[in-house]
This record gives sequence, C-alpha cells and structure tokens, in this order.
Amino acid sequence: MTTTMRPFHPSDLPGMYRVCLLTGAAGQDATALYRDPELLGHVYCGPYPTADPDLSLVVVDAQGVAGYVVATADTAAFQAWCERAWWPVLRTRYARTDDPGDGTQDHVLRTRLHEPDVAPAPSDAPAHLHIDLLPRLQGQGWGRRLIAGLADALRARDVPGVHLGVSAANARAIAFYEHLGFRRETTYDWGHRLVLDLRRDSY
Repeated sequence: MTTTMRPFHPSDLPGMYRVCLLTGAAGQDATALYRDPELLGHVYCGPYPTADPDLSLVVVDAQGVAGYVVATADTAAFQAWCERAWWPVLRTRYARTDDPGDGTQDHVLRTRLHEPDVAPAPSDAPAHLHIDLLPRLQGQGWGRRLIAGLADALRARDVPGVHLGVSAANARAIAFYEHLGFRRETTYDWGHRLVLDLRRDSY
C-alpha cells in the first residue's frame, strides 16, 4: 500500500488517537505519561472531526493512520460547541483527580476537561489546528501537504488565518511551522502561539 493523504473517515478515529498519544510529549511518545491512553485524544483530537469532519485530513500507510491535521474554522464557536456537546459526556466519565506523584499526567487533562482553555483567538486568525505525524513519515513532505490541504479548505470558507500552539521544547516543530510562513504571535511560559496568514496565495 502506498502512503496517501485523504479526507477523514470516522473509522480513522482510533488510529488518530494512537498518533496523538505517540506524539503527545512535545513530539515524542507520551505513552508513559498517561494511564488512560485516550485522554490526549479526547482533548486534542476527537472533538475536531466530530464537530467539523471536513476540516480533518489523515495520512495513511501500510500500517494504518500515521498522521493527521484537525481544525476548526471558528475557535469561539468550537469552544461553545465543546461546552455544549463534547465536554459534558467526558466530565461524567473523568472526575478530577490529584497528582499521584508518579510522573503521570492524567490529572492535568482531567482538570482540563472540567476547565477548558478558552483563550480568545487572534482577530486575524479565528481558526486553529492540531497536526501530528509519526516519525516514520516525518521529513517526507507530509506535514506540508496536510497544512496545505487544510489551508485550501479554510480559504474556501474565507477564513483569514489559522493559529496553533507549540511547546517551546519542540524546536523541530517550531522551525517547521516558521518555514511554512507561520509567525510567532504570542509567547507563553509553555511555548508559543503561531499564526499563518491565509490571505497569502502561498507560504
């Protein structure tokens, strides 16, 4: 089977959750950090194709889903949808817990389910995205293709820009995004918010 990029299908979701976990520690495998392997996916992957499947793309090879991009065109509307349709079910499944002191991070994401990040989007970049690609496909142009495919879909909706957050520890990802034309819009203690102007014809 050749490696291909295609639109999201609901059957892709388990594979996407796996990719999310295997890249969830600043681009590295986060399996050891979570007792529940689905938590990262519930926060950073699952709600996007559920809310707006047309803004999700996957890369698939002989071993299955190996990468994806998920997005929303309107961050404020997406946050409202999550509060109405996504978080309530998860809150009944995942109670808040204290830090067990063993290095695992489930308690952090459990808290986020109950207290989601609702920071306003930049006015010129109302869309936001998450993209993950397994190491076996990195450096082959698939990340660029995923971003380009998403950018085309957002431009078709007249969205002026898209943003994302990236850990300061993930220097390789920061360099990749900046190479594509993202600019650092805000710096936080955990990393940076980068913005891509979609009104440009190319990047």
